[in-house]
Amino acid sequence: MYKAVRTSRLYEQIVQQIEDSILKGALKPGDQLPPERELAERFRVSRTAVREAVKVLREKGLAEAYSGRGTFITSGTSHAMRQSLDLMTRIGPDGSTHLAEVRAILEPEIAALAASRADEQHLATMREAVAVMDDAPDDADAFIEADLDFHLSLAEAAANPVILSLIDSIVGLLREQRLGIFHVDRGPQRGQFHHKRILEAVEQHDPDKARAAMRDHLEQIRADAHKASQLASAATTT
Repeated sequence: MYKAVRTSRLYEQIVQQIEDSILKGALKPGDQLPPERELAERFRVSRTAVREAVKVLREKGLAEAYSGRGTFITSGTSHAMRQSLDLMTRIGPDGSTHLAEVRAILEPEIAALAASRADEQHLATMREAVAVMDDAPDDADAFIEADLDFHLSLAEAAANPVILSLIDSIVGLLREQRLGIFHVDRGPQRGQFHHKRILEAVEQHDPDKARAAMRDHLEQIRADAHKASQLASAATTT
């Protein structure tokens, strides 16, 4: 029923295919969507892209998630459109600064919690994401989705559903930020250096080391975002 997708906004194509299935009657109200991992395999995308797609479907009132049961197609009229955190923080010219502040507050402590609580499955997911990024330094789609998977895996390893929901809600903004800085000279390589430091700290179950490594990573992202902004400004004035 579904086709593999390839675009910098993978989740949008996933949403479109599921909406088409609803319109054609292949998916009906009450039908359950396959689990996240299965959808990722069917679409040949990361779990991050699937999560973002499901979130959009929920915001449109086309799907509803029930804890412990899964995600189900709704009638599309019984649920009001939901305004997600990432849409709210898009408003205004200071979105990038606001995002950096939120990440500085949340992610170092998330990394520390992950170092305390990660199990082998969490570590395997992080290692897989790092391996994908190693293999795709010039492939924006693959690198960015693996990058997002890495950060979401840290949030999962923190074993706090509120934290996971908060990070999940800003995935759209994180993706936009990654797209903006991907082509900064050696940006992916610098990011990978920090990803590996964070992973090493989590593997060693060292919260202090993980916290410090994440702070360094966020500073690298801030610097690369500034460079990307300068490049964009220069391009518009030439």
